[in-house]
Amino acid sequence: MTEATDLAERAGDRDPRIGLRAVVALRRLLEQLEAVQVRSARNQGWSWQEIAAELGVSRQAVHKKHGRR
Repeated sequence: MTEATDLAERAGDRDPRIGLRAVVALRRLLEQLEAVQVRSARNQGWSWQEIAAELGVSRQAVHKKHGRR
C-alpha cells in the first residue's frame, strides 16, 4: 500500500500540479482496485445487486461498468 499512501500524501501537496497529478493517479488506482474486487465477488457467486449494494450504486450501473469484463 505504499503507492497509495505516497499518492495520498502527494494529493495534499501545496503545489497544485503535484496534487492534481496525484489525484489522477489515485483515481486510476481506485478503478483498478474496484475492478479486482468486483471480479472477485463475481467469481465467488455474488449477484450484481449484492455488489452494487456494497458499492453504493445501482445494479445497472455496476453491471454496465463491469459486466463486459
